[in-house]
Amino acid sequence: MNRSDAGRDRSSSRVAWAGAGQLFRLLLLSLLFAGAAAQAARPPAQTPAQRHIYYTGGVHNDLGCLPPTRCVYPRKPGEPGDPLYPEQWVSTWTMYRVFARYDAFPPPYASPPAGLTPADYQVSYGASYYDANYVPKDRDGSGAMMEYYDRYCLPIFPAANDFSCAFVSLGNKAYFLRYADRPRDTPQCCRFSPQNHPPRRDFIKHLPYDAQRSTHLGGLVQAYAREVGPQKILFGYAFWKDETSDDPADPTAPKYRHPQSFFFSGSPTDPPNAPVVSQNYTSFRAQRPDPAHTWDQVAELCPAEPQWCCLFPDDCPADTDAAPQGVPEPASWSTMNPEVRR
Repeated sequence: MNRSDAGRDRSSSRVAWAGAGQLFRLLLLSLLFAGAAAQAARPPAQTPAQRHIYYTGGVHNDLGCLPPTRCVYPRKPGEPGDPLYPEQWVSTWTMYRVFARYDAFPPPYASPPAGLTPADYQVSYGASYYDANYVPKDRDGSGAMMEYYDRYCLPIFPAANDFSCAFVSLGNKAYFLRYADRPRDTPQCCRFSPQNHPPRRDFIKHLPYDAQRSTHLGGLVQAYAREVGPQKILFGYAFWKDETSDDPADPTAPKYRHPQSFFFSGSPTDPPNAPVVSQNYTSFRAQRPDPAHTWDQVAELCPAEPQWCCLFPDDCPADTDAAPQGVPEPASWSTMNPEVRR
């Protein structure tokens, strides 16, 4: 996608594509703590590939989750059942990087966050794209997801995030993309992880139902969240309680529980000063993403063998594959203590 496309899309969706179109979502949903238990789940790594496999509670891989039931939360009597992602979907979202009064006003948040003022958070924008049916050419895993962050990258790394970025998972492999506004001397593409598949349609089974957080927004949402380790690293989702269709004017349109927000702990270092982050969905709809604007960017921007990303301080020890960023490692997603249930 080029810059002329960006101008058109920003006017219609407030998302500046900036040449692109997710932790995972990172993060993510990522959106990974030192200690003996963490070392048990993430054994001393001897290779770059091993250092780039992060604990995600079963959402993106099975690290620390064998057997799989260790990372599944069966619903208790009286709790709602699990919402399910559509097979394919796209959505824009508004991201709130909350750096003040988040203890008094925790997520999930309305848009804008109730109880907070603009002095308590920063607003930025992005978009996510998902296809559960995608199969990569190398047949390594299945599913595809892209999370594009406009002007402000996912703030889970201990560094400034004032540039556009994207996370793309193609099957099991995940890539990190930067664009024209990237920091000087950083690659436009690097390998984020060899085991970081998109969330499965039933991924919410990996999070416990949170009755207290479900009272937010007037009780109109159902929240699922974990706080991991003694540092209480947060990872959570909220879905609207009622099933709705993508097109209220069409009585035949299928109804389902739409996601309301994805909220999580960012890096508390300054920068990026992101104790709490929330991505509030603004146009979630069951729609097939356009590969030309999403998955195809990996082939366009990445060399045949991209270098490993060095986003967390322990990803690239200086005596092996690349130099770290030169900052002490804080409690972060990269070494998160799973504390999975036995």
